[in-house]
Amino acid sequence: MKRVYVYKGFERFWHWTQASLIIFLALTGFEVHGTFDILGFEHAARFHRVASWMLIGLIVFAIFWHLVTGEWKQYIPTTKKLAEQVRFYSIGMFRGESHPTKKTEVSKLNPLQRLVYLGFKLVLIPVTIISGIIYMFHKTIDRNDMVGISEFSLESIAFWHTLGAILLMVFLVVHVYMATTGHTPTSNIQAMITGYEDLEEEEESVVGDTSSK
Repeated sequence: MKRVYVYKGFERFWHWTQASLIIFLALTGFEVHGTFDILGFEHAARFHRVASWMLIGLIVFAIFWHLVTGEWKQYIPTTKKLAEQVRFYSIGMFRGESHPTKKTEVSKLNPLQRLVYLGFKLVLIPVTIISGIIYMFHKTIDRNDMVGISEFSLESIAFWHTLGAILLMVFLVVHVYMATTGHTPTSNIQAMITGYEDLEEEEESVVGDTSSK
């Protein structure tokens, strides 16, 4: 095993800040729905709006960072070893089998992770954010009849926003569980804190070969 700097500073900041904001938005959002009472409706609604704009701002910066650094390439979907990866997560890892794909500095995500994270970024997050913005400005966005948003009821918009929030929580739970399936239960989490991860020697050589081309 060799220690490799895998996750850059902004990448770690973005990861933990996004996770914190999503959790906070879930708590305040479900309180607005009356699921529980901690902050009070008015405070929960106000904090929910502030946190939502903070998340949108963070996503804008993250998109810019991915484009400038080329990290967007990490999410290009592939079917190569996809079936093997699914089998590993469902059966292989419980039998102690070796991982079918190897993580490197230039290839951090396995085929299944690429598909899941791409769906998270291109479908789940947009649905939740767009429905939330429409819900927030439902009474004013169609004031000049420029957008036919009034054709959609608040109930239907709230349904999609709530569904997105629930699916985000499911994603978060699964994500935390999968993070414990590394070399040790905490190795992936520590890597996202420090930026460094222990990779096999042959994986490091692949990184060196790739960067030299």
